[in-house]
Amino acid sequence: MPIDLQDLSRRLFKTAEQLWTNTALRPDQYAQPVLALIALRQMEAKFDLVDAELGKTFSGRLKPTPADYQGRGAIFLPANARFSYLLGRPETENLAEALNEAMKGITEHNPDLAGVLPQGYGSLPNSVLRELMRLLAPLRVAGDAYGLIFEYFMGQFASAFMQKGGEYFTPSSIVKLIVEVIEPYHGKIFDPACGSGGMFVHSADFVRRHHKNPSREISVYGSEKMADTQKLCRLNLAVHGLSGDIREANSYYDDPHGMVGKFDFVMANPPFNQSEVDRDRLVNDTGKLDARFSLGVPTTNNANYLWIGLFSAALNEQGRAGFVMANSASDAGGSEREMRRKLIESGAVDVIVSTSPNMFFTVTLPVTLWFLDKAKAKSPRGDQVLFIDARHIFRQVTRAHRDFTPSQVEFIGNVVRMWRGEEEELEAGSGPKMTEVFGDDGYRDIPGLCKVASRAEIAAQGWSLNPGRYVGVAPGEQPDDQDFRERLETLQEELEGLNAEAERLHVIIAQNVAGVLAA
Repeated sequence: MPIDLQDLSRRLFKTAEQLWTNTALRPDQYAQPVLALIALRQMEAKFDLVDAELGKTFSGRLKPTPADYQGRGAIFLPANARFSYLLGRPETENLAEALNEAMKGITEHNPDLAGVLPQGYGSLPNSVLRELMRLLAPLRVAGDAYGLIFEYFMGQFASAFMQKGGEYFTPSSIVKLIVEVIEPYHGKIFDPACGSGGMFVHSADFVRRHHKNPSREISVYGSEKMADTQKLCRLNLAVHGLSGDIREANSYYDDPHGMVGKFDFVMANPPFNQSEVDRDRLVNDTGKLDARFSLGVPTTNNANYLWIGLFSAALNEQGRAGFVMANSASDAGGSEREMRRKLIESGAVDVIVSTSPNMFFTVTLPVTLWFLDKAKAKSPRGDQVLFIDARHIFRQVTRAHRDFTPSQVEFIGNVVRMWRGEEEELEAGSGPKMTEVFGDDGYRDIPGLCKVASRAEIAAQGWSLNPGRYVGVAPGEQPDDQDFRERLETLQEELEGLNAEAERLHVIIAQNVAGVLAA
């Protein structure tokens, strides 16, 4: 009988709520220890598979080394650090202490995890730890099961502490679409706002799906300003058999990877509409604006175009980027319009995709996916941009949450591939839909779905990158409906921003009041 992943995730979070009620810990303090338990369950599942493989090679006194497991993408687990061993400890034994020793033993045998695994289980009640492990024990982790749990669990923590998009994780179907479009077969991948590392994990999945070894084909580099989230990223990579150079850094002010012109691929979900960036810190030692901000600095108190310029600057001459961006950035005026014009005139803007609302756990507003391709500028498509309106393409998972099915991701990816003159991919079942929409004649503009616009057409629209301005409406849909929807989405984005700011101020006020009362 298959596991109900959503039910299991809800029960996990309900158990974690006991920590909120019965301990003095904040959710941002217990997120990592709980997620490490989930990771340990996955580590053992992979360890057991590799152990069985190695058992066919090693016999008698000859035993595999930790390096043998690591070479096959598994974390080596000493006997006292295996999930099943810990779960079977007597009720009278101190499970928290056993977990601390287990995490220490894992780190000793897997140096890449130094500083990542938590050592603070002594502050968590044994009864809660046992209940968490019992809930995890029946799970048979296969395919994307671990990713779903990891994503849901982090989403619940993020909803309370990180309201703005991009500061923790990106839903897997959004990441898969980004990967599908930029096609990271081989090279260096960079995410300057890497959160939990989902972009890297799904890039590796893409490489595997095309019958290559990710550890040989791609190398990953990331920056993350939150120390705990940087650790989660490294943990997530390790659980998926990956390693990478993930630095704790604020990408506005720090450049630990020497990023300008270095990368084949950039993938990111930056925080939307962030304000109060210290502009004095964006200049280099000579007093000039750092080359990382290739489009300049906007006069508005909004960092969206700082991020866009940074993504563009990180690409080499053949590089591609795919990133999530607030809808408002597509039509922003003033200095941001001039920065957008500069980017469009460079020929690097490749594809723009609009999505429906409710694709994220933590915010309801729709987003836009931007794709850059530095090599396109010198191709026959150099002055063209492909716009795709995917707001009507989604699966309704719950009343408040949507995603893309694998077939829908493949379908949108195939629209891009047809326009580029590449071969379609049909493994996920998008073939019938492709035939229904496009027939057998290759790419063509489809009202309500996709449109190729020239640079002159984009200039006539005030350099807008809003797909709705170009794609038009599907047969039977009224243009007024489209205009109303765009206005409503703009208002919704403003409301989301105000709600996030209100939440931030609420936390600050609560902390200040607590400080006054404790004085």
